[in-house]
Amino acid sequence: MSTTTTTAGTTTLARTVTDVLQPRNALLAGMLGIGLAAAGDWTGLLWGFLGALCAGLIPAGYIEWERGRGTWGDRHVVDRTKRAPIFFVILGSIGAGSVVMVLENAPGGILVAMLALWVMTIGLLAVNTVWKISVDSAVASAVVALLAVVHSPWWLAAYALTVAVCWSRVALGYHTVAQTVAGAALGAATTVAYAFG
Repeated sequence: MSTTTTTAGTTTLARTVTDVLQPRNALLAGMLGIGLAAAGDWTGLLWGFLGALCAGLIPAGYIEWERGRGTWGDRHVVDRTKRAPIFFVILGSIGAGSVVMVLENAPGGILVAMLALWVMTIGLLAVNTVWKISVDSAVASAVVALLAVVHSPWWLAAYALTVAVCWSRVALGYHTVAQTVAGAALGAATTVAYAFG
């Protein structure tokens, strides 16, 4: 097998991993699980969907809208200097979702998870002003860490998926190893915010 074929295969696999495990998908699956644990019954799925909508789906929609306007070339927004508006949309969206949760007496666990993600986003924004950090790695790590806290430590095995996300980001040339490790570490730190909530 030629080096070119191997490289093309690696790129294709990395692209698939990064697309399947992108933040909106990770947050959709993760927040549904967190909501279920927080409520203890099926109503938690509704709260989880609201969380996923605010933390992942609305920001992803904003990115697609800006892409359509020609602001960015793709959803990855590889130029860190253009990322600030995205972080502000995420903060506003999570904030609005959290207000709805407070007003509608959502289970405490899902609200605390939202606030933990809000704090993580502040950290991503702060770091991004001086250095490019991997948002995909941070979200993948945060989802696994939060699921491990609310459901079972066995969820830590899903960090294999976070490692896959980190690898894909490096393989595609979007980030360095250090940037993905920093993102994953910041994501894991959401459990600290969760614990204090």
